[in-house]
Amino acid sequence: MDLVAACRAFVHVSEHGSFTVGAAAARTAQSVVSRRVAALEQRLGERLLERSSRAVTLTPFGRDMLPLARQLVQVADRLETEAEAARRRPLRLAVPAICSTGALARLIAEAHDQGVLLDPRPAGPAERAGLVTSRQVRAALLAVAPTEAAWTVRLGLAVADDPGGGPVYLDTLRPGRADRDQRARRVWLQPEDDVPHVRDRLARLRDAVGLRPAQLAVAPSVAAAAADVLSRGDALLCSAAQARELSLHWRPVGELDAGFARGFSLVVADETDAEAARVRQACARGIARCLGAPAERAEEAA
Repeated sequence: MDLVAACRAFVHVSEHGSFTVGAAAARTAQSVVSRRVAALEQRLGERLLERSSRAVTLTPFGRDMLPLARQLVQVADRLETEAEAARRRPLRLAVPAICSTGALARLIAEAHDQGVLLDPRPAGPAERAGLVTSRQVRAALLAVAPTEAAWTVRLGLAVADDPGGGPVYLDTLRPGRADRDQRARRVWLQPEDDVPHVRDRLARLRDAVGLRPAQLAVAPSVAAAAADVLSRGDALLCSAAQARELSLHWRPVGELDAGFARGFSLVVADETDAEAARVRQACARGIARCLGAPAERAEEAA
């Protein structure tokens, strides 16, 4: 016997005082409702309802059982509702704050086509690591060294004036003697690049070419850094795609090899979470697009 279905039939009949009306309310055939109530009475060992040609009334035993039967039905309904919500629970994915709104929208749409309801949460590198460790998200795109990465994004310098076809050398920013009392041109790092494998390498280069310590700084925002690039002749460390978005001229850093890049790896909070793990395959190309990584690397990442 289906105990929940039997209790549901009992509740409907008792609330409406009629097997006919109760069955209609339950959207079930009257004969089925009658059988379920009879089966429940047999299971509980006593009659729940007094049946007459005029009406159906509760027996004393039925009055005692009705609150519990109603509670069981309510719990069952809640269980079904919660199960449906769990099946449609968005998969929270911590992503770099550098991802554009348009790229994230396409990622969400493509994931949905793959049966994944994605909920990207933009955050900085350290915050993303904390979110996945504390399981506030089910997966995160973490900043890692390029040698450990599934996706890499080449970095260079964006400047306001076209420097020509060659790279931009950091030593060209070295202030001269006449500039001693003036603000020296800076290289701005985005918060996304304030990680050891990017920041420390650039700091060593800064020291090697004789720049002042303050000439390498973390920008409060990309907009603020871009404004200083436009108005003060500074340079912004970024990807080529970001430079195009900001209408700046991008060139590689002359003193650094082509391997100077951001690296990203997708980490799942719980490796037994099959849906989260499937994001690696289902969303590889969309993730590459969001990060500005080469499209051809998406298949390798998957």
